[in-house]
Order: sequence, then structure tokens, then C-alpha cells
Amino acid sequence: MPHLDPDELSLLALYDDWVDDAGREHLRVCPACAADYAALRRTVNAVKSPPDPSGLSIPGPNVWAGIHRELGLSASLEGDPLAAAAPEAGTAQPGKGPAAVRRLPVDGPSGAHRAEGPPVNGRGRAGRSARWWQRPGTWMAAAAAAVLVAFGALWVVNREPRELAGAELAPVAQHSATGSAKVVQQPDGSRRLEVRLDKDEARGYQEVWLIAPDLSRLVSVGVMNAETGTFDVPAGLDLAEYPIVDVSDEPVDGNPAHSSDSIVRGTLSS
Repeated sequence: MPHLDPDELSLLALYDDWVDDAGREHLRVCPACAADYAALRRTVNAVKSPPDPSGLSIPGPNVWAGIHRELGLSASLEGDPLAAAAPEAGTAQPGKGPAAVRRLPVDGPSGAHRAEGPPVNGRGRAGRSARWWQRPGTWMAAAAAAVLVAFGALWVVNREPRELAGAELAPVAQHSATGSAKVVQQPDGSRRLEVRLDKDEARGYQEVWLIAPDLSRLVSVGVMNAETGTFDVPAGLDLAEYPIVDVSDEPVDGNPAHSSDSIVRGTLSS
């Protein structure tokens, strides 16, 4: 099943009234896209409601130093970008006496202090922060930026193949080979079945199958010419309905049906 592209998924997450009936129907039937959409919606909702800044204070320079170190930023960005937002501790504001500034301890081993000055224009720092969050359109810009960051993280994660299910393959009847199988989802959403055996016991050739639990239905995914093989899982095939991996010994007789001679078999589980 093809997945929604990043632009379409972002628009659906940002706008509740975005008209895209096909996209919303896809979200209803595709667990992978629905999970990405839910993650993006959580990000949007987190920035929709203006936070209460009354209990906030400007973080100390050690916070930016930690961010700078962890992200490996350049030396030109070493200065704390919030340093200009707070007056220097112990320094009175112009036109004010020394009593206008009092020093408050900041938690941490450094013993640093921060200054708390009088309200500016009767509003104080908290009032200015609140007005910033309440500017028209601010939350939408923040939401859009947050969605881009969140989707970027999801995109990076989803660019890596990930294992969806695996199985240990045990010998059947007179055979002694063993092995393993796993289903791996590729970055484009396609799935591949990777099979590995410790030896090839086929007298004819090895064929790999996905079989229903009651053994009444089966799908061939390909011929395995060595002790390992990788096979495309048909798009739309529900592995919950075909969880058994089977490698059979097939005679070269032109008959496409299963020979009923299985070498190994195992059931996929996530």
C-alpha cells in the first residue's frame, strides 16, 4: 500500500478542515501513516495553547552551554542567546538605585545568581512573554515549525529499514536444516522477506512460501537458489493471514503447486 507523502501528511495534521477525503480515508486503513499523523497532531496541539509564562524564568548560561555541547554547534554560536534578555546580576538599571535589583539564588553547583528587576511599564517580563505568545498567527507559525521538525525526525527514523516480524525455521519430516526468517520494511514502505538456512537439502530447488495457519491457502514469494534469499512481499498481503514461512523442495516438473515436501517451517511473530 503506498503511503501519504510528507506534504500531504503535514497539511492534514496542521489543518482540521483541510479537504482531502482520500488522504483521511487512507489514514483510516493505514496504521503506519496513522501513527505518523498522530505524532504530528500531538505536536500541533502542544503549541496551540499559549503556555502560562508567569512561573517561568530565564535559564542560566549553563543550559545553553549544554545545548551547544550536545549539538556540536560552531564557536560563533557559543554565546548564550538569552543573555541579553536579563540584566546582569548585581547591576542596577539606569535611573534606579541599588535597592531596585535583588539577587536570587539559582539552583545548581555554580552558586550563580540572577537579577530580578522591577516591572517594565507595569507589566514585567511575564507580561511581555504572554503578549508574544498571544500575537495573532503566532501559534500557527509555531505549529508549522514544530510539525516540520517532528516530521523531519519521523522521516529520519523511517528512512531506516525496520524489522516487522521474525521466525525461527525448524526442520520438517526427514529434513535436518534449520534457519530463520524476518520481514523488513523498507524506507519506501515496501516489505521484504529475508530467509537464511544453514544448508540446502533440496533435491530439486528450494521455493519459499507464505502460508495461512490452517494450511488451506499459500502464496509463493520466489525461488531460493542458495542458503540465503531476499524476496518481495506482495503489496496488500496481510501477514496476519499468512504468517507461516515455508521452504519446500520442488521437483523440476513444471507444476506450480506446492510439492508437499517442506524442508523447514516457522511462524512469524512481531
